[in-house]
Amino acid sequence: MRFTPQHPTAAAEMEWDAWGTADRRKELGEGVRTLLRQALGVDTERARSLPETAVRLTPSRLDTRHHQGLRRIVGPEHVADDDAARLRHAGGKSTLDLLRRQNPGPQDGPDAVLRPGSHDEVLAVLDYCTGEGIAVVPFGGGTSVVGGLDPVRDGFEAVVAVDLQRMNALTDLDPVSGLATLQAGATGPQAEELLGAHGFSLGHFPQSFRHATVGGFAVTRSSGQASAGHGRFDEMVEHLVVATPRGTVRAGRAPASAAGPDLRQLFLGSEGLFGIVTEVGVRIHPIPAATAHRAWSFPDFATGADALRTLVQTGAVPTVLRLSDETETATNLALHEHIGATAPTGCLAVTTVEGTAEHVRARAAEVDALLSTLGGTDLGEEPARAWEQGRFDAPHLRDALLRVGALAETLETATTWSNLARLRTAVTDALTASLQDQGTPPLVLCHISHTYPTGASLYFTVVCAQTDDPLTQWSAAKRAATDAIMTAGGTVTHHHAVGRDHRPWMADEIGTLGTGLLRAVKDALDPLGILNPGKLLP
Repeated sequence: MRFTPQHPTAAAEMEWDAWGTADRRKELGEGVRTLLRQALGVDTERARSLPETAVRLTPSRLDTRHHQGLRRIVGPEHVADDDAARLRHAGGKSTLDLLRRQNPGPQDGPDAVLRPGSHDEVLAVLDYCTGEGIAVVPFGGGTSVVGGLDPVRDGFEAVVAVDLQRMNALTDLDPVSGLATLQAGATGPQAEELLGAHGFSLGHFPQSFRHATVGGFAVTRSSGQASAGHGRFDEMVEHLVVATPRGTVRAGRAPASAAGPDLRQLFLGSEGLFGIVTEVGVRIHPIPAATAHRAWSFPDFATGADALRTLVQTGAVPTVLRLSDETETATNLALHEHIGATAPTGCLAVTTVEGTAEHVRARAAEVDALLSTLGGTDLGEEPARAWEQGRFDAPHLRDALLRVGALAETLETATTWSNLARLRTAVTDALTASLQDQGTPPLVLCHISHTYPTGASLYFTVVCAQTDDPLTQWSAAKRAATDAIMTAGGTVTHHHAVGRDHRPWMADEIGTLGTGLLRAVKDALDPLGILNPGKLLP
């Protein structure tokens, strides 16, 4: 069947110094400011605000010949070396990234931003940059929180960002098989817009949904908030088309195959080190006809976690399933994120079930019955609906906290059910000890965001007062927490990816031989090492 490529509404560009767009900025009320001052000793008067015009970048190192060569490939209008474009591609959106943006400079940025419009143009860019010894940073939505987009030169004279925003089309739809093919630059909302016009949804809603891209979801093994029902993004991928310095790789051609190792797995989670994903074939499903929301209160985290484990292992899995610990539940209530007729106490759990009306009725009843017998108190729909309405806003709250002198950041991991409590305690203790030793006792929040029959992820949020050197402050705390994760048997990352930040622990995660295997793949596909240097591989 012939399918005419369909393009979505243009995506809004994020702010240079914050998550998201200006119209979604949050400001903290005086009640929250008072709480920060009294509970954490935050000096809320030391607000930071550096205008973009005050930031200086290091001069571009691309010479006239390189500019001309790259313009011939993608078109003159799609090569930008102005400071505004370079600054917006100088990194991701972690707390460290945003704190660095407040340095007047000179800051390092890519020497140019390229916006190719096709797979062949991406191939030509990689061929040119290989021949000229120019490093390439693949750039999707710019939402990395682990240093995955830093313009690392690593011995190369110049580095360019390859932004895929022009490559955002729906190029094929197979409604019978429930498959769609999207170009890698389509953002989450663009994918839903394109699929929604045909009655389908991808159903992948990570916190980065509004800005992250389909290609980014794939190369970071993204996990969305509906993962209990729809799975991780890597489980949704049917095929990939990848441009590498050695040519094109097409991986995946059937729902399942025994034709050797699955080549898709080389690129899922590869963070652009082996090639630039230009096309992703994904599993889709009809837009749900009905959705049931329910919130639950558990007396403590251990009881709630055991209830989630039983639910998952029984097979009565809702679409969304998450549990906040006591501190996160109380903090969210204080920040008015969960407002309902019955205020949540203890530990708040949220479930949603979606599908046909008949399926929703049956599955919701099964979930409700199980959670009721496992220690849960039914809070009704309202807290769950409030969570759903604000689920993409937490990064804006993080930015608001940073602006008033608080340090706020997140980290995540995963482990088996039997090891969950040990890991949570180890990470909480490590964060608390590191920040207390620096004179800034923290508030450490935790929730279970993704579940599996054998285990679950733990997502930590940390808030404390900033020191005079918050970059060093958080780096020390993150190092202590990650050491604790590795010692306690967790994974270095469940869905944020590796980037630069987790790279020092990769050898501990996969071992010396595993590292050698990844390097062999890198050497086969990118022998000169131009693709995203300084990331992932130890």
